[in-house]
Amino acid sequence: MTPAELSRTVLHAVRRAVDEGELSVTVPARAVVTPPGPGGWGDYATNIALQLARPAGRPPLRVAEVLRPYLVRAAGVLGVEITGPGFLNIALESAASVEVVRRIRRDGPRYGHSDALAGQVVHLHAPHEVRALVVLNAAARLLRSQGALVRTSCDARPEPEWEAVLGVHVDAYGNTVNTMNTGGNSVTIRPTATPTTPLPLSRDAARWALLHPAPHDRPRITPDHLVQRESNPLFRVRYAHARTRALTRNAADLGFTADPGGIDVPHTADPGAIDVPHTSEPPCHPHLIPTLADHPRILTAAATHHAPDRLARHLVRVADAVLPLLPTVLPCGAEKPSAAHRARLALAEAAGTVLAGGLSLLGIDAPEHL
Repeated sequence: MTPAELSRTVLHAVRRAVDEGELSVTVPARAVVTPPGPGGWGDYATNIALQLARPAGRPPLRVAEVLRPYLVRAAGVLGVEITGPGFLNIALESAASVEVVRRIRRDGPRYGHSDALAGQVVHLHAPHEVRALVVLNAAARLLRSQGALVRTSCDARPEPEWEAVLGVHVDAYGNTVNTMNTGGNSVTIRPTATPTTPLPLSRDAARWALLHPAPHDRPRITPDHLVQRESNPLFRVRYAHARTRALTRNAADLGFTADPGGIDVPHTADPGAIDVPHTSEPPCHPHLIPTLADHPRILTAAATHHAPDRLARHLVRVADAVLPLLPTVLPCGAEKPSAAHRARLALAEAAGTVLAGGLSLLGIDAPEHL
């Protein structure tokens, strides 16, 4: 079950409670579901009970208690717990986790690409400024990944080194905003400009330095983006991808391949805890599956809002979620490969696929060796 599907499931539970006379509210148009925060439980959490408390005239905790039985009975839901002032924490059946991995394996780096914006013609325009052009380039890639037709332009022709080093190209330059026929869907990309040229950095580091910060934040053009250490988000993302590729090679040397059929995501009171009551096998990291499942929504949102920074930060979350899993993928010592090892390898490969596809949309390479 994807976050969008779970959101509809939550709304269906609200509608059922209203139809049964247990709540007197207008069913909202949207229910927000996110990975649970500190003290949470399961795969996702929703604040729908807090959202409905005032119109229902009841405390959030009571609204959550009303909704919980309807959610528990929903297909694909393993369990529901109430935490804090009324957050509904939802654990999904493991079959849903397997389906996410299988979908990623089927779609490959195009996982999350869709026709959500098919039929839209968008004209992106940027001033003659290097960060604006890099953001424009990435935003165009994202829009195309969602089916939109995109034209790009700039106030003046990009500097040759911007094109050669940073890979930015536009379809036209000059004052073209009002001359291109895009049905009125013209957008000027104008993030906070970089104070210095990013060209002393490598292409990948320079693009990341310009794309990772929010548009209103001033980017840092420093050597920090080149260092291979944990404090560098770009390094963590590329390192996580390279590790997943190395695991595939190492598993082949050991005579086994990936199979998502044995994935088992733990549902513990502490999302960071390892709880293995029935087996000595370490479980998967509990935040990884929800983060991978959220990737299509992130791509659509980043494209719609012309915000590649959203994708960059999402890739950091994917990397941080998969890194704790990687040491458990291969058997140790004389241990024989088991179904759990094959399932963990499938999950690690799925994360690597998402990282590679996301980096490609940002115009950044995903090396197999790092």
